[in-house]
Amino acid sequence: MSGVYIHVPFCKQACHYCDFHFSTQLGKKETMVDALVKEMELRKDELPNELVETIYFGGGTPSVLSNEEIERLIQTVYDHYNVIDMPEITLEANPDDLSSNRIVQLSNSLINRLSIGIQSFFEEDLQLMNRAHNAEEAENCIREATKHFDNISIDLIYGIPGMSNDRWKTNIQKTVDFGLPHISSYALTVEPKTALKKFIEKGIVPDVDDEQAQEQFYILVDLLEANGFINYEISNFGKPGFFSRNNTSYWLGKTYLGIGPSAHSFDGQNRSWNIRNNVKYIKSIGAGELPNETETLTQTDRYNEYVMTGLRTIWGVSLERITADFGPKYVEYLTQQSHKFLEQGLLVLENDTLLTTKKGKFLADGIASDLFFLR
Repeated sequence: MSGVYIHVPFCKQACHYCDFHFSTQLGKKETMVDALVKEMELRKDELPNELVETIYFGGGTPSVLSNEEIERLIQTVYDHYNVIDMPEITLEANPDDLSSNRIVQLSNSLINRLSIGIQSFFEEDLQLMNRAHNAEEAENCIREATKHFDNISIDLIYGIPGMSNDRWKTNIQKTVDFGLPHISSYALTVEPKTALKKFIEKGIVPDVDDEQAQEQFYILVDLLEANGFINYEISNFGKPGFFSRNNTSYWLGKTYLGIGPSAHSFDGQNRSWNIRNNVKYIKSIGAGELPNETETLTQTDRYNEYVMTGLRTIWGVSLERITADFGPKYVEYLTQQSHKFLEQGLLVLENDTLLTTKKGKFLADGIASDLFFLR
């Protein structure tokens, strides 16, 4: 099974914390859609023996596309790839794009999953992040979306400067009260070259408090697990039957095709990525050339990626798989390096599988880096 990811590199305005590839100049939107279609046509032979089980519109803000543009892109996937009967087709959307009429129109399309960028239900948080929607729009769009979609995910951000634990708990409780089946939640990170980074350096905005972010992460885990959610990946919580099939395929090492500027692809052995420049991307695709770079992953690269992704999920890192895929020296190294984390109660070994404990979840990336095999 495989997936197709379509990167839509446009946003109405720039969020202060975001370092994803996007442009706020929407004038080339139609030309970009033409290029996305052509890239899929140029790469139609890259998944010859794979069935496509997920189609994911990410960005950027894919909901800036018209319904006709979205349908055209979906149809292109069906025209050139082998798609299963009931694929998961996700559209990332912002609340300000989800009017009642738009939601109804989307529900009548092949889109069957919405991922809504709420981030917070509080005006002060939204303004600090420079989100395009307000708190009222956040709640209204969810009320409308739940009338027409069963499979809805929302994004929430914790560790926002000035966000108290009580306000964070209210964000979570609102999500629970709406009856949503999936939540993706991330700690606010300060990325280089973002507006947030500059504001913090100038003292306009307080710096992120890592201890508070960690505390709010554990509040998130406790409240959602108490309400029937499974924390199947550090940043993702789903009710049974509502795990993101798209995201899960990444963590389990399945192949995927990334379409659009900055999009990444993986075929099991090689990783490629498109240029992060809209104008150059469109020009290259128009000339029938793929504007990407490719690297072939070494055995050590693949081991390190498996450890990194495995520790973030409920599926963990299988010692049996390490032995089969990478050999005894990697198992010996992993066993040796993980010993201190087992003693500290950050990892546990169950059924020959290394898993992060509740205490170790927030530290999973740091733990993984200590388990990486260094060349």
